[in-house]
Amino acid sequence: MINVREDEKLNILNHSCAHLLAHAIKKMYPKALFWVGPVIAEGFYYDIDLGDEVITEDQLVNIEREMKKIVKSNKLIKRLELSKEEALLMFQNDPYKIDLIENMDDSEVITAYQQEEFVDLCRGPHVESTKLLKHFKLLKVSGAYYKGDSKNKMLQRIYGICFETEEDLNNHLEWLEEAKKRDHRKLGRELELFMISEYGPGFPFWLPNGMILRKNLEEFWYREHTKEGYKFINTPIMLNRDLWETSGHWLNYKENMYTSVIDEKEFAIKPMNCPGGMLVYKNSLHSYKDLPLRVGELGLVHRHEASGALSGLFRVRNFTQDDAHLFMTEEQIEEEVIRLINFIDRMYKVFNLTYTIELSTRPLDKYIGEIATWDEAEEKLKKAVVKAGKEYKLNPGDGAFYGPKLDFKVTDSLGRPWQCGTIQLDMQMPERFDLTYIDKDGSKKRPVMLHRVIYGSLERFIGVLIEHYAGAFPTWLSPVQVNIIPVNNEYHLEGSKKIHDMLIDKDIRVSLDSRDEKLSYRMRESQIKKYPYSIIVGDKEIEDNLISYRKHGSNETITVLQEEFITMIKEEIKNKHN
Repeated sequence: MINVREDEKLNILNHSCAHLLAHAIKKMYPKALFWVGPVIAEGFYYDIDLGDEVITEDQLVNIEREMKKIVKSNKLIKRLELSKEEALLMFQNDPYKIDLIENMDDSEVITAYQQEEFVDLCRGPHVESTKLLKHFKLLKVSGAYYKGDSKNKMLQRIYGICFETEEDLNNHLEWLEEAKKRDHRKLGRELELFMISEYGPGFPFWLPNGMILRKNLEEFWYREHTKEGYKFINTPIMLNRDLWETSGHWLNYKENMYTSVIDEKEFAIKPMNCPGGMLVYKNSLHSYKDLPLRVGELGLVHRHEASGALSGLFRVRNFTQDDAHLFMTEEQIEEEVIRLINFIDRMYKVFNLTYTIELSTRPLDKYIGEIATWDEAEEKLKKAVVKAGKEYKLNPGDGAFYGPKLDFKVTDSLGRPWQCGTIQLDMQMPERFDLTYIDKDGSKKRPVMLHRVIYGSLERFIGVLIEHYAGAFPTWLSPVQVNIIPVNNEYHLEGSKKIHDMLIDKDIRVSLDSRDEKLSYRMRESQIKKYPYSIIVGDKEIEDNLISYRKHGSNETITVLQEEFITMIKEEIKNKHN
């Protein structure tokens, strides 16, 4: 997957192409006004005020046609340097540009770029001429509030992308088509995994197939954490305002929390599991001998997300975090972080997911604690990553309000990055909650804690897996592992039922397709449903105790003894083959 912002040539091309788009729009809609047109990882966009005019997806081809005319006319692109006074005069009839200019420093040199009669503010740089912008595509149109504020006017946002060569553009468009086929919202419906109802926007409903997938991931999580020495808890969904004030959430996160009044006291539904974890720790005395203490919780949390930001399982309002809180001495931080990095590495390998690590440091404003404590915590994380033999990228200012963190961005089979795991080093919460342990000399000491997730949330991780596998889950995860298809119900249904019951008895998840449809139709349906194995049952299979199967994605039929098939599939499930 390309990242336009991180590629200097593509960055310049796409910045220039955004102006090409605006130039074409201005020719077609003379009254159009423009807000901003930045480069993003996926290309570029421009926010446009067209008054009462509305651009639809179907009209993008007309805009592309006008852009191609400008490209063919080979317009030179000129860089202009303006004083603030000159800029205000140039854009005196454009309220959007005046707003931008008035927020600039009086002594700042303001730059704009001009091609033919079209001119717009921009830092640049741009290409020299429009003829260098041949290979572009407009991708979609959507709405976007001015300055991202729902109280402001809704503008129209047109997305596009530009490449140096036609081959690069075509390759990218093919990649986009493949990504579209893998869309977890589409596959979630087709494979009957989950649904979203208009009665609960952002609140997923899990269907029977989705529940099987989810439970498999939960069981795997519990099993692997047990091996790592974790203990498990469950904390309440709703807790008193006093707790959230102590944790700092009420001050720093209240706008994202759902609240209610019980017995004339304010309560909040938890947006995070950690304050409940603090109370569990305080419930009993702890010795240095108990540390490190690793406590895990699959905890359901709720966060108020803007309705426009909701997207399938990727952005929801309630989700289950695979949370854990690790309590330790300062001397144990490095060892525990290294152990965690290795644990996360092992978990992701099961799904064939690679990853990169980002170190997110102290936010500029919303944070708690002393800067010196933050600096110390950040340094400890850096050392642990290096000692674990991993590389990291710095992400300044993006830490949690209570501590710096390591973010794990997994890369799927299409090369797309997804934010999943995180390790947050917290030297603030133990202080705020007065957490202690008894040290060797009998004195009370303050523990340090790590907050961490590996999946991130079950919902988001399942969404990632749906797209990573294109819905064709490995056998151990698949809701239905084997689909049995009798050739003719009159002669083969009873034998198929016996095979069905035998596989069920071996803890293999099975479906039986005995519909009165042609064999070829049912086989095609089995492929569409992405079942790992499709078994065809005819005379030979019943008479000789055989299994004739096809693996998903293959047209080859393989015939083996029933015992051989069971051994093979059980081994595949046990070893979690992808």
